This record gives sequence, structure tokens and C-alpha cells, in this order.
Amino acid sequence: MNKVIMHIDMDAFFASVEVRDNPPLKGKPTAVVGANERTVLVSPSYEARSFGVRTGMTKTAAKKLCPLIKFIVADSKKYTSACREIIKILYTFTPYIEVYSIDEFFIDVTNSHHLFGTPEQTAIMIKDAIKNKLGLPCTIGISYNKLLAKIASDNNKPDGLFTIEEENRDSVIGPLDVASVWGIGPSTSKKLHNMGIRTLGDLRKVSYNFLHGRFGAYGGLLYNMSRGIGDDEVVTPDKEERAKSIGHSMTFKEDTRDINVLKVYLLELSRKVAERLRRENLTGRCVALTVRYKSFQTFTRQKSIDAFINTTGRIHKLACDILKSIDLKEPVRLLGVSVSILRQSDYKGFLFKEEEKKHKLDAVLDEISSMYGDEAITFASLAKVKKHKRIISPAWRPSGTRNY
Repeated sequence: MNKVIMHIDMDAFFASVEVRDNPPLKGKPTAVVGANERTVLVSPSYEARSFGVRTGMTKTAAKKLCPLIKFIVADSKKYTSACREIIKILYTFTPYIEVYSIDEFFIDVTNSHHLFGTPEQTAIMIKDAIKNKLGLPCTIGISYNKLLAKIASDNNKPDGLFTIEEENRDSVIGPLDVASVWGIGPSTSKKLHNMGIRTLGDLRKVSYNFLHGRFGAYGGLLYNMSRGIGDDEVVTPDKEERAKSIGHSMTFKEDTRDINVLKVYLLELSRKVAERLRRENLTGRCVALTVRYKSFQTFTRQKSIDAFINTTGRIHKLACDILKSIDLKEPVRLLGVSVSILRQSDYKGFLFKEEEKKHKLDAVLDEISSMYGDEAITFASLAKVKKHKRIISPAWRPSGTRNY
């Protein structure tokens, strides 16, 4: 029996949530942005998109295209709450759910759609349930693997439904530009374009040996993708691969090369990373520092140690050590801290009292933050640091290391 896979794509998710909660905005061009003055658009409504406004644009550029656009500062708690409610609805149709991102889901209804009718009837019921219970529109793509289900959902947005079967597969995917296909990144699509391969139809004419010779094992994936062959396993939370690193980044309101100011921000980033490590009972022994200059030049430096750590103080010290080793050529726009080479904590106590005291302090801070939020308590040096509402990461998940 062929699999029945659906891709549920929430239409302009953040913007749709904001419009739902502020009905006078309905039908008007809107866009969700970060609180930082130098933020970019993270979710323009379809009304705004009709003017050429796109995700990633600056507010100034969006205003030039659409002078009447309304900007709304992101509220991550709203979006994560809506995501959890969507998941609850999906579980009433199947236990096989993959949370691909905060606004995208793959589900396998191969063995359950008959309880609701045909795959299309099932999809309509899902769309209606999400619309009626949450007031949010979505588009659903249906096919026999994830690749084609994703392509199908891109084919009829917004608030649409589209099915790709073997009979219409080639006519639907053949004309698609390789740059628009899920799984083909900008670098690869540029190489393919330079080779005269612009569409999946063009790609299908190229031999396996040629693609493998140019792209290695990835060439085999490209060969399969051009034929609509893809992974059809929906990765449920219990099968999801553990994150290889845990990190946070911060864009500053003003660029700076003041080392003391940068160290203060590094403390905040280190605290967030350490808290997530401890929550998942993880430790790591490689700390990485990412720096983005005013010119947007971005680079990463890292330092490994023999011990596995998850305390704020030790992560912060290593991050500061890396910062000291960098000769800053320009003012800094963004800093990021991450910890990798992770393993489960095997805490058996501390040899030195000072280390034990730091561990207990972190545990108390974690508990207070969990009960009352991040703003309830912090380090004195961070008291004057202006904090902005965080824009939820695309990697966010409702559980595990990526729930932050």
C-alpha cells in the first residue's frame, strides 16, 4: 500500500496569529518583526506579500514597497502556544507526527485516514478543525512521500489543498526551479544553474554517474529528487535525532567593540545555553563563539577542553577567553555562544567546594526562572542590559533540547 503523507503548512503563521487576535488588521498588509530597531521581517501577511514584501526584508525596504504596512512586534509565547494546540488537533487524526518547525508538520495517515474518508476528505477535516478551533488558515499537501507532500503544499497557497500522485507527479514537479525545491540549498542550485540545469525536469535528464561524480553521495539524492523519490518516514519525537549543539545568539541595538560590554552580553548568552544544557541533563566540552561585524562578515571560533561542563561561569569564561584572542576589526553587530560535543551528565559530586557552590547557585536560578520566567532573577551585571522579546527560532520544538 502506498503511504499517505501530508505536509501541513501554516499560512504566514506569526502574522495570522496576530491578525486573529486583532481583527481590525484583517485584510490589511501586516508583518511581524523583532523588537530591535534593526530587525527584519519574520512573517509578512499575504496582503503584504502582494506588494513584493518578503521575509528577511528590513522595515525600511518593506515600507518603500508598501507604505501602509503595519508592523507588529513578535510575541513568541503566542506562537508556541498555538503550535502546541495544532499538535493536539493533529493527534486526533494520527499518532505519527513530525514537528518540522513551529509552523510546519508532516503526518502519516496511511493507516488512519480511512476512519475519516479519503486522504482529501481527511485533509479538509484537519483544515476545518484548525480553522474552527484556533482561527488559523493552513495549506495541506498530500502525497506518498515527504518531498512530494512538501512540494504539493507549496503549489496552492494560501489556505489550499493539493495532491501529488504518480499520475500528475512529473507534470507538477518537472517545471519547478531547482532553487525552489526543499532540500536543494542556494549553493547547490547555483552550481546546477551554472551547469544549465534550471528545473527538476532538466535535472532528470542528467545521469546518475554524472551527478555522483560532481556532488558525491548528494548527487544520488539529487537524482532521486528529480524523479520524486524521497524519504517517506515521518520522524516522531521519540525518533528525533538529538541536537549536536546548543546555542543562543543576540543582535545588539547598537554595534560595539567595547570588550566589557561584549563580556556582559556573553554572560547572558552563556546563562541561556547553560540553563538548556542542565534542563536536558547534558554537558559539553567545546564552546564556540560566533561574531558578526557591522559589515555582516561572520565567523566562528571555538575552544575545546578535557572536562565536560554545563555551568554558566565556566561557559562564560571560555567564551570570554575566545573573545580576548580575537583582534576585532570592526564594531560587533551580533554574538552567539554554543556548546557542542555533548553527552549525558554523569554528575557524582564535586571535588572542590567552590565548584559545588556554583552548581547549586545555577540550580536555584534554573528553578526560579522555570517558575517565574527569565526576568525574575539575573546577575547584577545584566540588570541594565536591555532585553527584547525573543523571536522564536525555526528550530524550536515543543519538547527536548530545542524547546527554548
